[in-house]
Amino acid sequence: MATANTKPTGRASSAAKESLFIWEGKDKSGKMIRGEMRATTVTVVQTVLRRQGITAQKIRKQAFAQGKKIQDKDITLFTRQLATMMRSGVPMLQAFEIAIKGCGNPSLARLLNDVRTNVETGSSLSQAFKRHPQYFDALFCNLVGAGEQAGILDSLLDRLATYKEKIIAIKGKIKSALFYPIAVVVVASLVVAVMMLFVVPEFKKVFSSFGAELPGPTLVVIAMSDFFVAYWYIAVAIIVGTISGVSYTYKRSEAMQIAFDKMMLKLPIIGDVIRKATIARWTRTLATMFAAGVPLVEALDSVGGAAGNVVYKTATKLIQSEVSTGTSLTVAMQNANVFPTMVVQMVSIGEESGQLDSMLGKVADFFEQEVDDAVGGLSQLLEPLIMVFLGVVIGGLVVAMYLPIFKMGAIAG
Repeated sequence: MATANTKPTGRASSAAKESLFIWEGKDKSGKMIRGEMRATTVTVVQTVLRRQGITAQKIRKQAFAQGKKIQDKDITLFTRQLATMMRSGVPMLQAFEIAIKGCGNPSLARLLNDVRTNVETGSSLSQAFKRHPQYFDALFCNLVGAGEQAGILDSLLDRLATYKEKIIAIKGKIKSALFYPIAVVVVASLVVAVMMLFVVPEFKKVFSSFGAELPGPTLVVIAMSDFFVAYWYIAVAIIVGTISGVSYTYKRSEAMQIAFDKMMLKLPIIGDVIRKATIARWTRTLATMFAAGVPLVEALDSVGGAAGNVVYKTATKLIQSEVSTGTSLTVAMQNANVFPTMVVQMVSIGEESGQLDSMLGKVADFFEQEVDDAVGGLSQLLEPLIMVFLGVVIGGLVVAMYLPIFKMGAIAG
């Protein structure tokens, strides 16, 4: 039995909503063949097969598992696989087929299958990627398009995969730097809530039988516990409402995004790490696009968003505006006033020597190493601070609860 892959032509192939159908049938010689086809309905599949001289016997719609959400690391892994296979001489469509079969996430498999189908029907690879902007951003599509035009798609895919791997690594370091203190605060909050709701009321029952005046810290803690027990749902509503409100407003208010990102850059200790990581992403993105032959003004379109900080995104727009009027990149970056002197000087040397992409890459390497060192030192610095925090919060509650017992013991002694 032979197998074949068939695709619809004409209007059916350009339909907005298509499904994958698996079919079996006989050709004009009576030989059994089977294949798959993307179409809107079973009728379309039958019509296309009939035109090709195939008598359809079985047609069924392919059922897909839901799959996990497609993450940036999934796209990065696919990019690396595609770059490796194409550099090894594997044809593009066959490379897609291999990537789809080896994909463990059904959601990603469907996405790659859609891209492959678009390429099969005549679209360029960059155009096929552009149809899925939620997964392939402008930077990704521009680099792929530049590689197609220059005939070096495999090289550009390799460069793009390296870029995405470095960006994911730098994001991971920032998350690890922020995760530890946030996790400690969350755990401490849960411990305090449990103590206020369940532990302190039990102590209160014991203290009520003492018949003596309780120390001031103990009275404060008991009053707080009474409030929590009586109005815990209000506290939960305030916390959830505040988080939801801030998140909703942040997504829709540029002014709040700028204020929040400015605040993040000014945070003690962590702010410096975030700034270095942002500069590393900014320079890495510009170096990658410029090396791919993307014009500087056009490259700056993608650089601002890739930086991950509204302050630098706004500064990039100003830089782009000045560069488009003939100002050098060095002067434009100086005017933006968000880059350290070392970065500006390296860019200046790159412009003068005609090696801007190389200098930007070295700046990115330097700041990525700086982030590595800062995150390593941050863990050592935060540990004693967190111990002090836990001692004051949790230890303070415990001491306040045991003060009456110590007092009674002193009186009895």
